[in-house]
Amino acid sequence: MTVSATFTVALANETATAHLMADLALLVDPGDVITLSGDLGAGKTAAARAMIRYLANDSALEVPSPTFTLAQSYELPFPIVHADLYRINDASELEEIGLSPLPEGTLALIEWPERAGDALPDDRIDIAFSHRPALGSTARAAEITGYGKAAAPVARLEGLRKFLTEAGFLDAARERMPGDASTRSYARLIRGDGTSILMNSPRRPDGPAIYDGKSYSAAVHLAEDVKPFVAIDNGLRAHGFSAPAIRHADIESGFLITEDFGSAAIVEGDPPRPIVECYEAATDMLAALHRETMPETAPLAPQLTYDIPVYGIDTWLIEMRLMLEWYLPDRGAEISDQRRDEFVTMWRALLEKPAAAPRTWVLRDFHSPNIIWLGDRTGILRIGIIDFQDAVLGPAAYDLVSLLQDARLDVPEQLELALLTRYIKARRVTDNQFDPASFAELYAIMSAQRNTRLLGTFARLNRRDGKPQYLRHQPRIWTYLNRSLAHPALSAVREWYAANVPPPLL
Repeated sequence: MTVSATFTVALANETATAHLMADLALLVDPGDVITLSGDLGAGKTAAARAMIRYLANDSALEVPSPTFTLAQSYELPFPIVHADLYRINDASELEEIGLSPLPEGTLALIEWPERAGDALPDDRIDIAFSHRPALGSTARAAEITGYGKAAAPVARLEGLRKFLTEAGFLDAARERMPGDASTRSYARLIRGDGTSILMNSPRRPDGPAIYDGKSYSAAVHLAEDVKPFVAIDNGLRAHGFSAPAIRHADIESGFLITEDFGSAAIVEGDPPRPIVECYEAATDMLAALHRETMPETAPLAPQLTYDIPVYGIDTWLIEMRLMLEWYLPDRGAEISDQRRDEFVTMWRALLEKPAAAPRTWVLRDFHSPNIIWLGDRTGILRIGIIDFQDAVLGPAAYDLVSLLQDARLDVPEQLELALLTRYIKARRVTDNQFDPASFAELYAIMSAQRNTRLLGTFARLNRRDGKPQYLRHQPRIWTYLNRSLAHPALSAVREWYAANVPPPLL
């Protein structure tokens, strides 16, 4: 094996070890292998226990040493296996305990890896612990080495630790935060003076270059690094909206420490349902945003600006192709080239109307998971916005659809219509030329476009990315889609879908 990246960390105590393992947890994925080596009592089990507890978000979780069971499994955000090979005499015994081959899609934490001989994968992270008695009875050193493909996360871990040190947060406690459907990951940093949010946003295109020489993310203007987030954040705050203050940034590496808006949601209950007051405020916030003439650029840094991409017909069509490419095959309904051409021709003509509409900042995913309720503020400032790095220039109706047809929870049709009416009234207060009927048509078109795309996106998240939890949202998306297809302007689309697109499985 070729060593591609390595560095050493001094650990004064188990708390420092826990911080290190929490930082590493931000950077690893299901299927990765972390080997833990060192003498008896060097801290291998303590390190594995710290990572498991961090991923479980439970500092008191019982994590026994697997010395006698040899392997212990956990079902956390993703499967984890914690193994101790000290009692293994031969690599052939790994098969008996389910470690040869290692289970797919499982993060493996393996103590005493040298007992496995050559049976472990070449691409792995090794953490070698050693005592440092001169620095105290609990002091350790950890030499962290990335082999092969695992060199990249090790190099990134070193950069993250440097960033936290320079920002004064290396000793802050870490609390895991749930991620999203992207490559970003988050942690809450806790110090005596309050809390902040750490964002890890590595530069990473979304797939191969198959859309006119571009990856999917580039073709549809999804952020591939942290710069759009910083620029849109600066722009929103400059216009008086509640986006989090950025306290420390390494823009090139993709590390940010931001203001912590807390976790107060705009939904309640189980299953979750909208809190009407919060949804009304969010609707008012969108109306306020859309009343302004927003610039086509946003400030990135002194003397630097970010050009906000245009959300137009070609982008919308690429997004909707996900339904053809991923959802229809899942439902056993692949279609002919002729039918595909009909789909594109039909939609290209229909999308001319939203493409010609006045452009504003489209935040793209303005819905409940990305909105924090700031109850100590007033008016529209109570709407804390935390996810906007994919913002584009496009029709105002899109974000209203995102909010009122929330893909992750049921918004009753009566509430949707009441809030749509509220939005229209708010727009007409300052613009007597605002046309409710035209806007309602744009709302229906963008609803059908967005929900068509989501059927495909969630099918892809399941099949390509191993995230089956998104499939449970497809029936809801289908309901929203059929609401919009009832609009007279979408009669041709309604007929095409009835003939070619089967409903999702319940």
